[in-house]
Amino acid sequence: MSVAKISPAQLKIGFFIQLPVNWMKHPFITNKFKIENHQQIAIIQGLDLDFVYFFPDKSSVDLSAEPEPETTDLSLQAATLKTELEREKNARIEQAKEQRRQLQKTEKAFEQSMVQVRNVMAKIGSRPLQAIDEASELVGNIADTIINADALVLHLISQAGKEQESVYYHVLNVSVLSMMLAKNLGLTEEKIKMVGLGALFHDIGKLKIPSQILRKTEPLTTPEANLLKLHTRYGVELLKLTQTFPEDALTIVMQHHEFLDGSGYPAGLKEHDIDLLAKIVAVVNEFDNLCHPVDPSKARSPHHAMSYLFKAMKGKLDTAQMTTMIKMMGVYPPGTVVLLSDQRVAMVMSVNSDKLLYPNVMVYEPQIPRLEAPVIALEEGKLSIEKVLKPTALPPQVYEYLNPRAQVSYYVQGEQHKK
Repeated sequence: MSVAKISPAQLKIGFFIQLPVNWMKHPFITNKFKIENHQQIAIIQGLDLDFVYFFPDKSSVDLSAEPEPETTDLSLQAATLKTELEREKNARIEQAKEQRRQLQKTEKAFEQSMVQVRNVMAKIGSRPLQAIDEASELVGNIADTIINADALVLHLISQAGKEQESVYYHVLNVSVLSMMLAKNLGLTEEKIKMVGLGALFHDIGKLKIPSQILRKTEPLTTPEANLLKLHTRYGVELLKLTQTFPEDALTIVMQHHEFLDGSGYPAGLKEHDIDLLAKIVAVVNEFDNLCHPVDPSKARSPHHAMSYLFKAMKGKLDTAQMTTMIKMMGVYPPGTVVLLSDQRVAMVMSVNSDKLLYPNVMVYEPQIPRLEAPVIALEEGKLSIEKVLKPTALPPQVYEYLNPRAQVSYYVQGEQHKK
């Protein structure tokens, strides 16, 4: 894309430009935009800039544009517009601060849940009854949020997981998303909580698998693969020792790797023999494994993982459940890197179930420190997503700023509709 430096005196309606100045030093919502009227030109010319960046490929000069108003009228109109823009920009800044506060609040709740998950997993062998009680309480609290909210906000959690704790992040992810999927499929409160409990313990049998097998990045040998497949049976055996773990949740632990075409394990069950709740966890488990493979270099972004899941796993996973999950996560799941309609690069931070096409995004603004980067809500007719970008294709400075992380963790926040 070609770009040139031009004097503010050369500006015309239809020019696509970029202001070479800190975002806080002008009244516009963004540094990059197409000029729509003479008043905008007057505001830019009053910014005391030596030049602006001009993008001819994205410009389209409107020869039928209204003639420039009289100088006095133009100055008055420009001042009025500037006041309106500053008011809107300040409202956006306050909105961005509120978005950050909500993200921080959700991250704190997520971290508390992670502490509970660690405690549960540490106690399952020595104090199994207490572990099951604590797990049921954790699942119940998250389920209540999912069930009772009018709208759900799915947040991307910014803390990267420690490598040795990746299984904890995985099971919490699968538990949260499985309960959301169960709700979207119209299941009862009891079934939603059962899905959450089964999902939380679906990989508990991996505690009996040697860590060198779990972390091996090259293909497993046949004996190694067969040993790994035993984790479903090991998990059931371990949980049966508690004598209180629900049978429906045990079925999830046993069947979460079964596929509709009979190609799964441990029993090679086919569609009608696989439990409904296990099918739900299987869909979410495959999605999260695509985002977090053992070899991090093969990790897919949430958007691309969703696309791959739907194409590659047709016939193996339930199509209706996959379709519902795509609708639930949105076209742009949290963690997706996107190009906005104003040509800025951003990363989706949270998705509201009421406004899936207009998520909240963190924008790459090199003039603003990363920890203060604006998190803004996209709006129809104002700012939207033009396309999805591959994180690996980002320039190094953009990648470092947005930090599309290897560990994509999710957590939910409920929203009640205002009456």
